[in-house]
Amino acid sequence: MNKMLASVNCLAEAIMAEQANVDIIDLKQPSLGALGALETTLVSTIVNSSQLSKAISATVGDLPMQADTIFNAVEKMAATGVDYVKIGFFPDGDWLPVIQQLAQTEIKLIAVLFADQNPDLDRLKDFAKANFTGVMLDTMDKQNGSLTQVMPLKKIEYFVEQSKKYKLLCGLAGSLRLQDIATLKPLQADYLGFRGALCNQHQRTAALDPQALSSIRSAL
Repeated sequence: MNKMLASVNCLAEAIMAEQANVDIIDLKQPSLGALGALETTLVSTIVNSSQLSKAISATVGDLPMQADTIFNAVEKMAATGVDYVKIGFFPDGDWLPVIQQLAQTEIKLIAVLFADQNPDLDRLKDFAKANFTGVMLDTMDKQNGSLTQVMPLKKIEYFVEQSKKYKLLCGLAGSLRLQDIATLKPLQADYLGFRGALCNQHQRTAALDPQALSSIRSAL
């Protein structure tokens, strides 16, 4: 079953996502990059809102692959009380020291790989060994199109299969459109993640559009 992750950047959007009955409310700032982070004070405010009951994830930002930098950012974000912390694994650095240091924490971690950067999907076992909770496919350059446009479907399917093999939660995201749902649903990822498709004029930095949010929720 494909559950729905909706990315939001403020409390008002989080409440809108809650009211639309999304499964995970994902906190990030789209204007700051692929995985732009919200300020931890704002994240804490959202997490502690009495109007929210859904699981909440948050990104730590587009950080360099430096183990101490990422570890400290993860601990700081986890202190807000979010359920999951998402970390982008970018192609221009050594992942292994980062993964090894993060293996020391009990925080529920989600590794995000970027489909348009030709990630090595056979590295998923490294995340499983380090006790990550899950993995996601996303896209770094939002101008290149949706996940289904930048990665062959067979490779996306392989990602889902490997995730399940290693008992990792599996998410698919990356400028997903309404029409991508019919293509991706048969792969049976745990989550499909959306931002741009939920916004006014499908612009990921614009505000959420309640009608678009409803349309995506209904399609899932």
